[in-house]
Amino acid sequence: MSLINSFWNQFLTKLIEIKGERSVAVSILKQIKPIELKEKEIVVGCQSLAIKKYLDSKINSLNEILKVLKTDLNIVFVVLEKNQNKKKDITAPLLSFEPPLEDVFVRVGLNKKYSFENFAVSSTNQVAYAACQAVVKNPGVAYNPLFLYGGVGVGKTHLAQATAKKILENNLKKKVLFCPGDNFTNELIEAIRDKTTQKFRKKYRGLDLLIVDDIQFIAGKVHIQEEFFHTFNAIVSVGGQIILTSDKPPQLIRNLEERLKSRFSGGLTIDIQPPDFELRSAILLIKAKEKNINIDIEAAKVIAEKITDSRALEGVLLSIYAKTLEKKEIIDLEEVEGFFSQTEETKKQKKITAGDIINTVSTYYNIKKSHLKGPGREERVALTRQIVMFLMRKILGLKLEEIALYLKRKDHTTILHGYKKISQMIMKDQNFKKEIDNLLQSLE
Repeated sequence: MSLINSFWNQFLTKLIEIKGERSVAVSILKQIKPIELKEKEIVVGCQSLAIKKYLDSKINSLNEILKVLKTDLNIVFVVLEKNQNKKKDITAPLLSFEPPLEDVFVRVGLNKKYSFENFAVSSTNQVAYAACQAVVKNPGVAYNPLFLYGGVGVGKTHLAQATAKKILENNLKKKVLFCPGDNFTNELIEAIRDKTTQKFRKKYRGLDLLIVDDIQFIAGKVHIQEEFFHTFNAIVSVGGQIILTSDKPPQLIRNLEERLKSRFSGGLTIDIQPPDFELRSAILLIKAKEKNINIDIEAAKVIAEKITDSRALEGVLLSIYAKTLEKKEIIDLEEVEGFFSQTEETKKQKKITAGDIINTVSTYYNIKKSHLKGPGREERVALTRQIVMFLMRKILGLKLEEIALYLKRKDHTTILHGYKKISQMIMKDQNFKKEIDNLLQSLE
């Protein structure tokens, strides 16, 4: 990597740390590149005059960040030569750049944690994995609809979301939506109440890919099933792809209309079995790597042998890590055996502390404990801090003033705001609710 690019990457990293990933300036600066490094200046090329004017308005704050990097350089923005004489650049829309892929994922309901890269494959799920790969290559053609069913924690949601992400990566113009089954119901009820059913139909029936997680939630609701039947037909008729997940195969979903059972069975239906010992071991090692947790492979095998619920694996891993953190740098066989040797009575007697919550949450989101107690207001840090507030209030029943003291906040109203925000997010976002459930489980 050249000196100029290395320096520019350092600058962007510091900018993101201060401004946050979703800052407009960050989004623009990630799309452009430096073209020259002078003695006192770093020259950065812009595709249009509109972008240059916007960035020039932020020049003082950007140069302040350069000072943090202990350099005397200043940024100078220039319009690239090929665009200088084109009048359209003068009136070009400021936000004519593509949004970061991560922002697109969030907007369509996808969780950043789920991808093919961190999905462990074994004999229990390899058919489903292969089918999803086929859908990525030929959406709307291969296996339509693709119906994945199985118990809790077998990877249905992970595979469905990974498929959506890969389709978007291949073509960002695809209209994709991940929708929990109860969300479809709630949105339709709101649309009927607000007399906006046409807007609702336009949103769903114009999709290239619709994923409905836990489709069994629409069963027994006559009007909801009627609407979904027409939504299904509208998407498939123009070559769109449908992916559905459920805890049962279509024919065993009670109170589901026969015509929907027929549609759902018309593609490929796959049963995903609970993960075997080898797969649970692989999942645990993947989770440990994601959280930067150092764990001995023999210790991982013991956990995988004792914990058969794949969703509980992460919670147990975090619980053991929280207890190991102050003593060792690695989770070894001794720590794991010590954890499981505790009797249920001993576990109940052991009181969870505010420190346990801070340790667990900071590990889960890969954020330093000092940042949670510090003054930083970056969106990612602030949200994680609010999760700590919520858990301290919910699990320990601490007063607002006590939580403020633990997190070094001046005003208890900040704690109340954080608690209410997380409560609302849990009700609105199923992916976020799963994250909080994982944390609660790991703290039990």
